[in-house]
Formats: sequence, structure tokens, C-alpha cells
Amino acid sequence: MSDQELRQRLELLKIEHRDLDEAIAAMLAAGTHDQLRGARLKKRKLHLRDQIIQIENQLIPDSIA
Repeated sequence: MSDQELRQRLELLKIEHRDLDEAIAAMLAAGTHDQLRGARLKKRKLHLRDQIIQIENQLIPDSIA
């Protein structure tokens, strides 16, 4: 993938991560906490965070100290 494609993918992942965060918060605020659904959403959110970190590491070159 080119840097531009990685940046676009990164932005989409960040949006989805933010949306999941809002969905989890709304579910907890509404008091309709389905434990299984909540766990699935949190697991998906963690997976997205891992992908975000991986892409960010690809975009930011290692600096030699």
C-alpha cells in the first residue's frame, strides 16, 4: 500500500474506533447493557486500535538514535 492509501485506511479506522466508543458509551448510558454485545464491541474496538497502531508505525519511520 502507498502512504496515501495507508493514511486513508488510518482515517477510516479512527472514525470506526470513535463510533464504537460512542456506541459503547450510549449503551451504558441507556442502561441497556447487554454484556455479550458490550464485550464484542470492546473487542472490536481493541482490534481497531491495534490496526491503527500498526499503520501509524508503518507511516512513521524509525529514528536512529
